[in-house]
Amino acid sequence: MQQKNAFNRTSIISAVIAAICIVVYAAALVSAVLRIYLSVEQRRLVAEKEFFDIADLASSAGVLGFMDEPFVETITDALTASVTLEALIITGPNGEYAFEREQGKAVNWVSNSPRFRGRFDFLSQSLYQPLHIAGLRNVNIQAVASALDYRILTGILKQTLIMVLAGLILAFFTLLMESLLGKSAEKRRYAPYQGTEDRAAEFIPEAETVFPEEPPPPLRAAPAEATVPLQAAAAAQAPQEAAVQAPQEPELPPTGDISFEPPAGSRERDEESAAPPKGLYSPRSNIGWEEYTEDRLESELHRCASAEQDLVFIVMEIMDLGFQGDDFYKQFAEDAARFFTLRDLIFEKGEQGVAVIYPNIDLETGFAKADEFHSRVMDKYPAYLKAKNDLCIGISSRAGRLIDAGRLMFEAGEALERALSDPDSHIVAFKSDPDKYRAFIASQKKTHP
Repeated sequence: MQQKNAFNRTSIISAVIAAICIVVYAAALVSAVLRIYLSVEQRRLVAEKEFFDIADLASSAGVLGFMDEPFVETITDALTASVTLEALIITGPNGEYAFEREQGKAVNWVSNSPRFRGRFDFLSQSLYQPLHIAGLRNVNIQAVASALDYRILTGILKQTLIMVLAGLILAFFTLLMESLLGKSAEKRRYAPYQGTEDRAAEFIPEAETVFPEEPPPPLRAAPAEATVPLQAAAAAQAPQEAAVQAPQEPELPPTGDISFEPPAGSRERDEESAAPPKGLYSPRSNIGWEEYTEDRLESELHRCASAEQDLVFIVMEIMDLGFQGDDFYKQFAEDAARFFTLRDLIFEKGEQGVAVIYPNIDLETGFAKADEFHSRVMDKYPAYLKAKNDLCIGISSRAGRLIDAGRLMFEAGEALERALSDPDSHIVAFKSDPDKYRAFIASQKKTHP
């Protein structure tokens, strides 16, 4: 429970940090866009002021000589000193004249007439004004200004990049820590059993591991040669039963000795059927005993329901195992344990089957895993398994339902029977509708309160 609480706290911290990172990214983006917009608007005002100053200067200088050398030098110096203006075009009686801050970057010549280039980083505002020069008519000046100050833009982008990198670094370390903690918890939860039976409780620290208790050895009748008269047996047991009032036994004929000879072969069968499983794994397959399947499945269903996780139960059976023997079955079970990596959640099923409890996956993923395992086994044992239906698989899942182990085992078993009887389907999945299932359970409770 402490591990679960620690994992929940880690998840909450991760969610908070993720929210912080999202806020940082959004703030960085909004801040960059807003600052660039304000910078462009500021340059728009500066460009307008600088243009009108140059227009007034051109009107004053034109009185001394329009397009003379002093006039040209005055306009060129004013353009170079401006912050935003990139080019000027002055139209006079004798033609059009262009002035550029950097030659060829802002003006394009078309049929010996200068035209401003259409660049995305130029302001779209119209900068145009007639020049009032004595003795001249139709003299105009127009200009184009850049919208971006690359020095300011570089600073804005650097600051934005620093904020984004800070958020990425925080998210990366959070993801790394959560991944390490999650792997550690998963390894502890599903660590395969290695060692003595005293470590059985290490399988799932968060859930109770339930296995049937071993009953006392069965009582067996003594063979004929070991019979003892009733009186002698009572005398031998009398010292041990002195403190306990024994029930009255019916009197038997004094001359009769009690003896019992079981039918031939029955004693061995009784001992084999009555003896409980010893250890966690069956020596026949090195996977769990079939008798433990339902109890372990019930425990896993309860855990997955508490964590709102899905669970898939897979049963598989090999056809015509009789000519293959236990050696092949043990190898097949070992292949299943290696593939599904959850040895303590894999159990025998009948004489030639295997059952797998696979938590925290949905039905589609379970079907894909079963199909992959089927393909690997068919490729590995082509001499034994010649047709696809020589290995059949049935699958069912919790699918958000509050379901018991018996019902889930029944559904998977029905799916397996369908696969065994259908020559065209070697894998069959039982897909339930959670809404219909809940409605069915509700109707059953009303019918049988």
